[in-house]
Amino acid sequence: MYQLIKQTHSLCAYLVLAVLIIAVINALIGFFGKRKYFGIKDLRLSLFALVFSHIQLLLGLLVYVTTPRLQMWSEGAKVVMKDSLLRQLLVEHPIMNIIAVTLITVGWVKLKKQTEVRKMYGKIALFYGIALVCLLSMIPWKLWWSV
Repeated sequence: MYQLIKQTHSLCAYLVLAVLIIAVINALIGFFGKRKYFGIKDLRLSLFALVFSHIQLLLGLLVYVTTPRLQMWSEGAKVVMKDSLLRQLLVEHPIMNIIAVTLITVGWVKLKKQTEVRKMYGKIALFYGIALVCLLSMIPWKLWWSV
């Protein structure tokens, strides 16, 4: 069961990153291109990034609670924090990704409250962009390519 959830989480990450990158690029083009309207395409793209990132977070939490590495916490936080791979997988990766999904959610909420088009694009570009950097910084690249 763990392997299935882990592989699903790893494969869905590609989809999340793709949609998030497209949403950020679209928002930057809208912001700097000074588009006059925030269309349904822009809204849906931002919404898909929000939904897919939340699904990915739920999959990640499932991976976290089913991983055999979770038992390392029983040996104490000192053991986990000394091992860089364990620290990344059990502490840094989950916390940073929760922060990233929170930023995406805040960006969506701020988008919905905006009435000025340029600020709509700006909110998505800012919050989704920072979230994208957070996500990219915490991908366990060595493990990701070995899936």
